[in-house]
Amino acid sequence: MVGSRACSAPTKTGERCGATPLHDADVCFWHSPEHAEDAAAARKLGGQRRRRESTLAGAYEIGPLDTLVGIRRVLEIVTFDGLGMETNSIARGRLLIAAAQALTKLLEVGELEARLEAVEAALKPRIVKGKR
Repeated sequence: MVGSRACSAPTKTGERCGATPLHDADVCFWHSPEHAEDAAAARKLGGQRRRRESTLAGAYEIGPLDTLVGIRRVLEIVTFDGLGMETNSIARGRLLIAAAQALTKLLEVGELEARLEAVEAALKPRIVKGKR
């Protein structure tokens, strides 16, 4: 069995980095002196992306995308942007159809989630009694 290698560079806390090292090195991309300029550029782009995401989330009032409410908000924005397009085109039609299909699926999932919660709430006393 082949052991996994880890970057030998220390982190700010003094622990080993733990990332996978470069092919012919003991350190990872982030700690390699030969890649310092590229790593700095990558960190800068990552920061810009996070700031942009934060700005857009605030402007469009988008919540977490791991909830039905957050996903629904994105689909609402897409739908309204599609409806606001100046020209009727095949692309606009496809966009609106795709958004409608996604919203329909989201509503189905939301309804099933609510029904499942109701069933679980009704059965919870029975399930707890059965475990004694």
